[in-house]
Amino acid sequence: MANSSKTVTVEQTGSAIRRPEDQRATLIGLGLNKLGRRSTLEDTPAVRGMIQKVRHLVRVVEA
Repeated sequence: MANSSKTVTVEQTGSAIRRPEDQRATLIGLGLNKLGRRSTLEDTPAVRGMIQKVRHLVRVVEA
C-alpha cells in the first residue's frame, strides 16, 4: 500500500460541551462535532497531533 493512501478513522466519544475553545476547534478540524460521528482522514503527522490533542474525546476505529 502506498504511504499517501493510508487513512485513519476517528469517532467522537466525548462531548465538546464545557471544553476549551481550542479543543472544540480541533474536533471541527477533524470533521467531528456530534457524539458518535465518524470521520476518515489521511494519516499524516498533523492529523495524528490533532487526535492526540483531543484523545479523551475520540477513539481511533480499526478499519
